[in-house]
Amino acid sequence: MQLYVLRHGIAEDAGPGRADSVRALTPEGKEKLRRVLDRAKRADASPSLILTSPYVRAVETARMAAQRLECKKAPVQTDALLPFGSPERVWAEVCEHHDEEQVLLAGHEPLLGQFVSFVLDSPALRVDFKKGALVRIHVDRFGPAPHGVLVWMLTPKLAG
Repeated sequence: MQLYVLRHGIAEDAGPGRADSVRALTPEGKEKLRRVLDRAKRADASPSLILTSPYVRAVETARMAAQRLECKKAPVQTDALLPFGSPERVWAEVCEHHDEEQVLLAGHEPLLGQFVSFVLDSPALRVDFKKGALVRIHVDRFGPAPHGVLVWMLTPKLAG
């Protein structure tokens, strides 16, 4: 499986009395995300399934990914991708879809950086996961102990 891990784009500030979960992407966040996704498309990213956090900014990110990467299915929301979830829970969700060739996860820090370290079996690894960044990992085995290989990481700055 090719596993894509995508941090949501730049979002609005929360503001007083406003829930973090309703923050939407900014126009700048959408533009930077578009550049990353277009570059990923040229690198053959073509997920057959997109799993996303239910937070607005992640759902918007997942929808953009579905459109730009031509995913036929609508993104599926899962609480496993909430910001302070566990890498093990995300992995269990991915394993449920082991028959998919390419899966994209859209979510938040700190979870996504922890998840990448977990899948690469490198607990000491720290990932500087910029907003709108995308990581591609090749996974060749499923089970309680993942075995992933980092293929590439694309940040908005690198995408142009």
